[in-house]
Amino acid sequence: SMVDSTTKDFNASSFYEYLREGKFMGVRCVDCGQLAVEARAICQSCHSTEIVWVEFSGKGQLATFTCISIVPQSMAEKGYGRDNPYCSGIVMLDEGPRISARILNVDTLNPQGIKIGMKMQLQLEDLSEGTPVLAFSPE
Repeated sequence: SMVDSTTKDFNASSFYEYLREGKFMGVRCVDCGQLAVEARAICQSCHSTEIVWVEFSGKGQLATFTCISIVPQSMAEKGYGRDNPYCSGIVMLDEGPRISARILNVDTLNPQGIKIGMKMQLQLEDLSEGTPVLAFSPE
């Protein structure tokens, strides 16, 4: 994974800025090697402040998921609901960290076809709408 040499602040807004540029960035602690998707200026593991940006591959596996049919208004406006549930899940990235994300391109009306361990690929959704939605699709 490439280390990024730029000096964006280690926070969520930088994370989303990178996503808009098509880069899925996280942080690595120089001292202990801990990787994290949540960009924070302090290592959650050893509390070092020696943090660098790293680019994740965007590949992983589905660790857990749920199909949601009782939806908030914002999702209803996008056409989701009882007849069109959406899927949310946790993806374990190939690099190790887990991340919560929307799962796209799966049959939410037949969730038995969605398998734990299936290979996933990052798919950025809604890049136009300000804050990108982190989403993955089966590879």
